[in-house]
Amino acid sequence: MAEQNRESSLVLIKPDALKNSLTGYILSQFSEFHTGLRFAALKVVAVNLALAEEHYAEHKGKFFYPALLDYIRGYLHYPDDPSKRRVIAILYRGPNAIKNIREICGNTNPHEARQQKPGCIRALGTVIPLYDEKGKFIGDRSDNLIHASANLQDAEREIKLWFLPTDIPPIVRSFPTEISKEYFYYKNNTISSAYTKESFCFIAPGDIVWKSDMKVLRQLEKGKKQDYSTNAVIAKYLINKEEENI
Repeated sequence: MAEQNRESSLVLIKPDALKNSLTGYILSQFSEFHTGLRFAALKVVAVNLALAEEHYAEHKGKFFYPALLDYIRGYLHYPDDPSKRRVIAILYRGPNAIKNIREICGNTNPHEARQQKPGCIRALGTVIPLYDEKGKFIGDRSDNLIHASANLQDAEREIKLWFLPTDIPPIVRSFPTEISKEYFYYKNNTISSAYTKESFCFIAPGDIVWKSDMKVLRQLEKGKKQDYSTNAVIAKYLINKEEENI
C-alpha cells in the first residue's frame, strides 16, 4: 500500500458546530463511500487548558489567542452550561487524507470559504469581531466549526496530543510506540518519576506510550533540552479528568 494511502489526519468538531447540531452533516461529508477515508479513532473531549494551549501553541502571543482558548474549551458557546462544553476528536486515515479533508472543510475564514467554495463545511461558520477592555476593535475571531491538520508534521503532533496510543487500534497506528518500564507522576503542573502526596500516576510499567513522549520524559529527567514541551505530553492524560483530581 502506498504511503499516501495510509495518511492520517486529525479532525476536531468544535463547540460551535455542536451547538448548531452540525455533527451529522460534518460526518456525512467525510463518509468512506464518498472519500475513501476511514475512522481510526474517535473520542468526546472536555478540553483542558493544557490541551487548548498546546493545540494553539503557534498562536501564542497573538491578540486572538485568549479567545481561541475559550473557544475550543466551549466557554464562548456554552457560558452557562459546562456540561455541554466538549469537542469531538476524530482520527481519519486514508488516501491523501490531509489534502482531501482540508478541501472538504474549505478556507479557515468562513467568509472566504463561502466565496471560494460555497457548500464546504466552513461556509456555514461565521466571523466574530473582538474588542479590548475599552471597547476598541482589535480584530476578528473565526468560528469555523472544524479543525483539520494542515500537513504531515502537524498531523503527527496533533494526533499524539489528542490521542493515547491505546485510543487507536494497533493495526492503524501511524507512529512508533514503546512499552514503559517506568513510573511518571503529575501534580500542580509538575512531572516527576517519584510519587508525592496527591500526585497521580499517568504512566506506569507496561503502559503503551508514544515513543516520542517517552523520549521527552527521559530528557526531562536528565535535565536535557526537550524535543517539545512536557505540557504536550501530559495534556492527553488530563483529558476528561475531574479538575479537583489534577
